[in-house]
Amino acid sequence: MFSSAQRRVTVAVLAGLALLVSGCGATGVSPQAPEGVPQAPSGTEPRVTVAMVTHAQPGDTFWDIIRLGANDAATQGNVNLVYTSDGDAARQAVLVDEAVQGRADALVVSVPNAAVLTPAVKKAIDARVPVVGFNAGLESYRDWGAMMFFGQDETAAGRAAGDRLTQEGATKVLCVIQAQGQSQLEARCNGTQETFPQVEKIYVTGTDLGSVRSTLEAKLREDPGISHVLTLGAPFALTAADAVKATGSRAAVATFDTNSKLIAALESGEVEWAVDQQPYLQGFLAVQAAALYVRNGNVIGAGQPVLTGQAFIDRSNVGQIIPYAKSGKR
Repeated sequence: MFSSAQRRVTVAVLAGLALLVSGCGATGVSPQAPEGVPQAPSGTEPRVTVAMVTHAQPGDTFWDIIRLGANDAATQGNVNLVYTSDGDAARQAVLVDEAVQGRADALVVSVPNAAVLTPAVKKAIDARVPVVGFNAGLESYRDWGAMMFFGQDETAAGRAAGDRLTQEGATKVLCVIQAQGQSQLEARCNGTQETFPQVEKIYVTGTDLGSVRSTLEAKLREDPGISHVLTLGAPFALTAADAVKATGSRAAVATFDTNSKLIAALESGEVEWAVDQQPYLQGFLAVQAAALYVRNGNVIGAGQPVLTGQAFIDRSNVGQIIPYAKSGKR
């Protein structure tokens, strides 16, 4: 079955053929476009609406980079992008329902909690809204019906982090999880533990960086044997670095994900390294892929996940990233 946007594209093409035929008559009168057919700017594809629904929490700058990529794809691709987010899975599910009710042509969604979000995503599919997964939900995107997925294999990224910690001579790692119940965060710590067993998880309230700092300071004072603090987001790495300084701990700080301030901390050596999953690319490709499917039926990756990470950034290569960080893309 065709989506509503695909039907509009077909009608627009037929209308264009009609204009061409009538032009051959040289009457000098341009026929009116069929009523109800959206008119795209000259030389562009017909406009489509893509709803992006994420689990972003307030203050997490990682999502600013994703949104920049999504917005750039929308601008370049003549897409009306409607972005909403909520860090609570139940409320995120409501946003998915609202996107469908708003007659989006396609849905781009991150799914950190498949048990809660799958029913809402499947309702979208039942309503013939094509679904593209990204960022969170790699392990389950086929189950909840996404045609494509763009993101990082979080378990593999965790294993790579564990390998690096082993090479660096780590003795005990504190893995800081900023939101409970999110599969991709757990996968990072679990993957790390697979290749570096001496990992202790600690849960913090990621929406309150003051609380994160006090929790980490208390833990570092309690356990001087911690050699590394591994965080799962750039703001938490910077907070961990502050906690290390405040306590006089010798622990090194490493992290997953970046932002412009984290790039500066990598340059100075305040943070040792970061695992980069290229969030700008995730946002850009997910929106672009959704629009391509609506217009042409294209499935990027043939249904297999398209991986945007993992890669390491440290002092040896951070100079290559700095120009892009200044523009907000890394």
